Amino acid sequence: MLILVTGGAASGKSAHAERLLCARAVGARLYLATMAPQGAAAQRRIRRHRALRAGKGFVTLERSCGLDGLHLPRRYDGILLEDMGNLLANELYAPQAAGQTALDSILAGIKRLQACCETLVIVTNEVFSDGLPYADETVCYIALLGRLNTELAAQADAVYESVCGLLLPVKEGKNR
Repeated sequence: MLILVTGGAASGKSAHAERLLCARAVGARLYLATMAPQGAAAQRRIRRHRALRAGKGFVTLERSCGLDGLHLPRRYDGILLEDMGNLLANELYAPQAAGQTALDSILAGIKRLQACCETLVIVTNEVFSDGLPYADETVCYIALLGRLNTELAAQADAVYESVCGLLLPVKEGKNR
């Protein structure tokens, strides 16, 4: 089962994603963190997320790019991939990453993850509605994230949006 959870910054999407995964994956759980630990702000966010998931039975793996080459040592009941915005930025701009083939690399990595678990919950960002003008490079990133989210939503069994802490169903399949 593939579940996509989207929402704006600080909307509660991570907590909702953890809750959804924990309800479906009673056994082995993997938290796949994509934030590159660069800078004080990133370190604070990483610490906060670690504290929030403490005691929930997650094994944590930090991987900022290259999911298409990831070899997991076992099968998991559930995997939580946090988050698509960081992963895309890393794949586009990190020297060792996919660059122009970021979209294909990420989608191949997600297929690989799906083969390693019963339930995959992916957290992504809603960055499309503020209406502000951006530099061309940022516009390209936003467009690619939109394409990625559209593809994932089409494949997903369920899609939810976190808005002001509320989890709203966008698409729900039979296996809720």
